[in-house]
Amino acid sequence: MKRFTEEHEWIEIRDDKAVIGISSHAARELGDMTFVELPEIGVDFAQGDILCVVESVKAASDIYSPVSGKVCEVNAALEEQPELINISPEHEGWICKMESIRKDDIVGLMTEEEYTEFLN
Repeated sequence: MKRFTEEHEWIEIRDDKAVIGISSHAARELGDMTFVELPEIGVDFAQGDILCVVESVKAASDIYSPVSGKVCEVNAALEEQPELINISPEHEGWICKMESIRKDDIVGLMTEEEYTEFLN
């Protein structure tokens, strides 16, 4: 099940790892992505920490960690193709994966239905 933050990040647990990215809404609002500064593998983040930065034709934006955990993988394809975030923000355009996440952090995040209501 996918969960969302008020800052428009999403998280989904897949194969015991948390996959993290930005929502389709955020990708549309930011415009065409030009650069993604990926987080470092092996770094621990607390919920709410700045995870990485994305730059678009409109602005540079901080992306926040939706949960506490350790980055175990990054989407290296974004270094050469940052536009993957625009093309497929909630699938191929994922930013990183985390392990050893604090599962209690997920409870406070919005479901897809709640996020849709939040946007309206």
